[in-house]
Amino acid sequence: MPSLRTRWSRRRIAIATALPVLLIAATAASGLDLDRYLDFDHDRAAACGAAHDPDADRDADHDADKDTGKDADADPDARPGHCGMAGESADILAASAQANVARTAPGTSVSSEAVTAAAKDAAAMPVTGAAVAWQQKNDLPYQSQNSAYAQGPWWAGHDVVSGRATALAADGATVYLGTAGGGVWKTTDQGQTWTPLFDDQPSLAIGAVAVNPADHSVWVGTGEGNSNSDGIGGTGLYRSTDGGQTWAQAGTGLTNSLVTHIEFAGGKVYAATNQGLIRHDAATTDGAWETVLKPDPNPGSSPYRTSWITDVRVQPNSNGQSLVAVLGWRGGTKADDLGYNGVYYSTANGDSGTWNKATVSGDLTQAQVGRTTLGFTSDGGKLFAVVEDPTTVALAGVYVSGTGDPNGPWTRLADGTALKNAGATAGTVGGQAWYDQYLVVDPADDTHLYVGLEDLYETSDSGSTWTAIGPYWWNNTYSCFSYDPSQFSCPNTTHPDHHAAVVAPDGTTYFGSDGGVWSRPSATRAQVGGFNDLNAGLRTLQYYGGQTGKNTAGTGDIFWGGLQDNGYSVSVPGDPAMYEPKGGDGFNVIVAPQDGRYSVAEYTNLALAKTLDGGHTWYNISPNCTNFKPTSTTTPCEKDGRFVAPFGADVANVQHWVAGGRYVWDNQGKGWSTACTGATCDWQPVFDLGAGNAATAVTADGAVTYAGWCGTGNGCNPGGGSPFVSGIATNYGGTWHQVQAPNLPNRVVTAISADQADAAHVVAVYGSYSRHWIDGAGTGHVFESHDGGATWTDISGNLPDAPVNAVKIALGSLIVGTDNGVLAASPTAPSTWYRLGTGLPNTPVGDLAVAPDSSYLLVSTHGRGAWTWTLPPQPTT
Repeated sequence: MPSLRTRWSRRRIAIATALPVLLIAATAASGLDLDRYLDFDHDRAAACGAAHDPDADRDADHDADKDTGKDADADPDARPGHCGMAGESADILAASAQANVARTAPGTSVSSEAVTAAAKDAAAMPVTGAAVAWQQKNDLPYQSQNSAYAQGPWWAGHDVVSGRATALAADGATVYLGTAGGGVWKTTDQGQTWTPLFDDQPSLAIGAVAVNPADHSVWVGTGEGNSNSDGIGGTGLYRSTDGGQTWAQAGTGLTNSLVTHIEFAGGKVYAATNQGLIRHDAATTDGAWETVLKPDPNPGSSPYRTSWITDVRVQPNSNGQSLVAVLGWRGGTKADDLGYNGVYYSTANGDSGTWNKATVSGDLTQAQVGRTTLGFTSDGGKLFAVVEDPTTVALAGVYVSGTGDPNGPWTRLADGTALKNAGATAGTVGGQAWYDQYLVVDPADDTHLYVGLEDLYETSDSGSTWTAIGPYWWNNTYSCFSYDPSQFSCPNTTHPDHHAAVVAPDGTTYFGSDGGVWSRPSATRAQVGGFNDLNAGLRTLQYYGGQTGKNTAGTGDIFWGGLQDNGYSVSVPGDPAMYEPKGGDGFNVIVAPQDGRYSVAEYTNLALAKTLDGGHTWYNISPNCTNFKPTSTTTPCEKDGRFVAPFGADVANVQHWVAGGRYVWDNQGKGWSTACTGATCDWQPVFDLGAGNAATAVTADGAVTYAGWCGTGNGCNPGGGSPFVSGIATNYGGTWHQVQAPNLPNRVVTAISADQADAAHVVAVYGSYSRHWIDGAGTGHVFESHDGGATWTDISGNLPDAPVNAVKIALGSLIVGTDNGVLAASPTAPSTWYRLGTGLPNTPVGDLAVAPDSSYLLVSTHGRGAWTWTLPPQPTT
């Protein structure tokens, strides 16, 4: 009998579309990003694994926000079964925690030197299929408003959306945009068209963008600074002197950074980071960064919390001598971490040793100073601040020091109640001030301010009165609203969750949020709506998963994907845009290869829904405890699925599905007939992973199922009271058991792929970094078994030491999606890897799928949308 490798090799010869992994090009592609797209202290997903109502889209979750701001490690009530947060705030933390754990476990952080090293190693790899460039799959606007999809947010008012916008800067008619995982973009025509500038850099997670008025150089701080990134920071700051065509890394001595603001004063550039306030000569990139403000001793060398400078501003008319900064860790954790929070100032050019902690007075107290954004009037006579209270992890208020003195006295101009009364529709105004906040003073009018929280607010009288000009969602508090599309007449608003704004010299204000960028003239005052949507030319969507199925109504394939904060997307050939048929957070999908109208999509915590008509009608089919309520005490439902829980179709039978939470679930092969509601459910629990454990990856091949998991007892929390552990369980051989393989690393199993031709052949991939960077992490990222998991071989070979997020045994090849691109290997030499194709931006690949006719490979990235690589024509003989 021929060996498996021989049989696999023969199949590869027989498949006309096999990947050309042995046709090695001489060129090498550039390195990829490790996107710090989300994280939190620890894994809230497992610590707070409450099931959500699949119909309660993320917009409805927000209305229920009751953020207590407690970390799992600080509050025993926030441990499994005692969730301290509800609503969207908890969702954000859970999603970020899960992404963080997959990149740091068994540790809680990793140096950005690991990111740089991986990018360098990836750039040195040979390329296969270099003659074929990657193509943007979703090269169409993503339209969230289409009333033909009843459960989509057609009534939300924010029109076309893109991925999270984190930073904005203007230089004359040019506007620069920083995004969470899609790098830096610019427009010279007020957002009608956008050009990506940063795709080849080591990190596409952007925290700040600024333009130096002295020489018009553009400065970019990597590492998103929205308090949702701690364990893995950016790779530093970068400078361009040619409008973003080329970049140079600025300075030395800065690693693991998160950047919240960049400021220029006295010939210096200042960066507010999670490691203190640093500065550098603004005229050069040479030399080391100087730390000028870091008052906490930080004996534990924490990469976040007490060192976090959330903002820094130079006082106008002070000749660059007077600066104000805020040390403002958001809280929700150990009390000692808040002791150094406060407003700091220097009147001696910002030099180290000249900073004093302000004795704030008036309406603002020292205990209330958490994450803060500052803004001076043009003459420096007033200092405004939007302040998050670290004891509640919510808005303390909007304040002003009427003399510009950081000591005050400070007067509160608005709190959550006042902003609610101004027309806000967010359930808890400022409930996410730890995550989304900004303040901008109009440089042409000192009385005109914008404040961004969940909603967007404006005042034209220095804060005496406010208007919610960008409500969170339109709802029936407005006379223009109706659930009947023919009666709906509300104007467009912005997507909620605001992170950045800038007033350009021409008077146009640009606003950045979780859904991208909008603008409106600054002359427009106290008007609800009236925004220009600028997202049609942006391709920054943050996918978790994506698949395609044939378009039975015509040519081409229907593409489905799950997106951060932007629901499930569907793209039908011939349509003028992609659409959002169901709102909320979207994750993995299953699509029927022969009929793309049939799809299963996942919301948080294994909340599954199916559609049989292309997204116009949905049916909840989740085994989670919100949807499935068994009457028998011996029949479990799922309450411990992770925020992004694994599920997928059998590699040999698309009607057979498996999913994982605490239990491994099997739909008994019922496919799109699967039903689960009330006391009855076609999903059956086939294995109990154990209390405190949760599945991270699942795959099935006929009767054989494999499940990767993490735990134990602390909800996959590497910072918890018990050690982080991971493993693989399988029923290969007929009975369920835990794999015993001492060479498998103790990290998150991010994906598993079984060989359709042989269920004993399976490949498992791992996230995070090796023990070179993280103690106890072991070595290797890709492991292969030919005996059903009894033994495993490390086939990582020349792979970069970086997280691997997806794997496919397909197209006669072994293919992985990583934080450093798409890589492929031949089955006859699985330890020799090549970069696949050219032109894919340096953003993490979250999912891989193969076209229904095997003509192309689809990858879903978290920050630059979805891409396809078409297989080159193969010989017919």
